[in-house]
Amino acid sequence: MDFLLLTSFAEVMTYVGYVLIAILILLVMITVHELGHYIAGKILGFGIEEFAIGFGPAIFKKKKKNGEIFSIRVLPLGGFCAFKGEDKEDTDPEAFNQKAPWKRIIVLISGALMNYILAVLVIITMFGVYGQPAYVTSIVTEDANYSQEYSFEKNDIILSANGKNVYLITDLMNALEGKSAGDEVDFVVRRKGVDQNIKIKLRSNTNFENVEDYKPLYQALGVDYENAGIRSTFVKFGFFGVLGRSFEYSFKLAGTIFTVLGQLLTGRLGISSLGGTITTIATTAEAVQIGGFRYLLNITSFIGVNLAVFNLLPIPALDGARVVFTAIEWIRKKPVNRKVEGIIHTVGLILLLLFSVLVDLQWCF
Repeated sequence: MDFLLLTSFAEVMTYVGYVLIAILILLVMITVHELGHYIAGKILGFGIEEFAIGFGPAIFKKKKKNGEIFSIRVLPLGGFCAFKGEDKEDTDPEAFNQKAPWKRIIVLISGALMNYILAVLVIITMFGVYGQPAYVTSIVTEDANYSQEYSFEKNDIILSANGKNVYLITDLMNALEGKSAGDEVDFVVRRKGVDQNIKIKLRSNTNFENVEDYKPLYQALGVDYENAGIRSTFVKFGFFGVLGRSFEYSFKLAGTIFTVLGQLLTGRLGISSLGGTITTIATTAEAVQIGGFRYLLNITSFIGVNLAVFNLLPIPALDGARVVFTAIEWIRKKPVNRKVEGIIHTVGLILLLLFSVLVDLQWCF
């Protein structure tokens, strides 16, 4: 009994370690985001009051000679870069709202840019060391109506489908969307270490009404759905292949956000598929636990690109909305009422926090 208790305790502590790693990744991404604002602000001459890592009461504070405060706060799930005169009228030439609109826009988008740059560097590292994410056919079904010439072989690594590189399972679905049984589709596979062009004759129609159901995809390709006929893997390329595919993969990740938003609006995807901060941490911890460092790099890149794109959406309280208000001021030659803008961002922030809590609660229960 003591041994079992010790084993259970060790497993719990190990998972706690993975959770701490996940929190650290999220904290690094947030810090890098705020650092982007900070660096751009310093270069363009903005007055900066405080650069903080975390939220809540400060556990460490240091004031620089120029008056800037650096602080570490008790809740490690956020951070901020507070500019002088950002949310109020201030006649100081260094105040945020006294700077030219184009300078403010650069500062506002620099956080997302830093997230994206870091994500691309992580992707390049992952592709260079482990290879890019791909899918391999582990179990191929036999069908007397289709010759081997138009079928996958076991352990074929799928590199492209219908002329499109495949990184995500959704890439396969998009490449085959709307195809019919009997259609021939061009694939590039790595078979026994050699890249080959092959044709696959589809076994069934490919109308993916439910994006979370891969069964039609597996059936169309002639792989075993019940026994996971397609599994994830990683495949390596040369130096220039790594660079080119790294940027393409980052664009793919960015595109998933707009795809998800569209599927939510059309009802093809349920809110249960979303998650907030807690879900992100839990998912990251599980990925590290299951797949080790290469999966850690993969999900880190996903979080980085997500933060970059999401923060540029024109949603009140996010950088994208602030860019919109600044652009309106630039065009009108006068700002929207600062108090009105402040209320809009405050309401937006509250709604975002409530939505994050809501999706985390439905994930937990």
